[in-house]
Amino acid sequence: MKSINILDEISDGKLYDIKDIVKADTCGCDGCSDCCHDVGELVVLTPFDIYEMVNYLGVEFDKLLGDKILLPYLKMQDKDKRCSFLNMENRCMIHSKRPNICRLFPLGRVYQDDDFKYFLQVGNCPKEDLKDVKVENWIGIENYDENKRFILEWYKFIKALTFRLKFVRDEKEIEEINQILLDSFYRIKINEEESFYSVFLKELPNTKNRLGII
Repeated sequence: MKSINILDEISDGKLYDIKDIVKADTCGCDGCSDCCHDVGELVVLTPFDIYEMVNYLGVEFDKLLGDKILLPYLKMQDKDKRCSFLNMENRCMIHSKRPNICRLFPLGRVYQDDDFKYFLQVGNCPKEDLKDVKVENWIGIENYDENKRFILEWYKFIKALTFRLKFVRDEKEIEEINQILLDSFYRIKINEEESFYSVFLKELPNTKNRLGII
């Protein structure tokens, strides 16, 4: 584990790998949903998040648009700005397939040199005396290596797309780019014999080419 000064104010100043031990285990939230309120622009949804949601709920992506999500964010609702996936008991209705950022909390990710590490957010979780847990156990991601590769590829793609959009002024072109993103990644079709990751990696270079991204 290494220290990183830029994160000192919001973290314990350390970076963690997947096999490291970190004080992040809430040992159950005991009905608390503090981290599920007023976090709309903090939870940025990836295509994999959407894929997990629609398959778990058994609905089409477009059914969630406007109702549960406002791409690229989760939708907050009511006066208390609660996540639209919280039920009346303040429990997550998609907990086993919750977005990656939700799964991490109170951890976060920091990207470095075509890789990323984890950091512990300090003071954001109201539960006191968090316990030691191995990072991989806390995150609980299946097929972690494939998931990590997807996250890195998506991060680089969004970074390149953001730079590309700086030079786009035409509203119609922006709409066309958004439509390509939706159709290529968020409405992604996966056959039974395929995995999300393989289809995504196959589609990525085609979409980059269509968008003029190197």
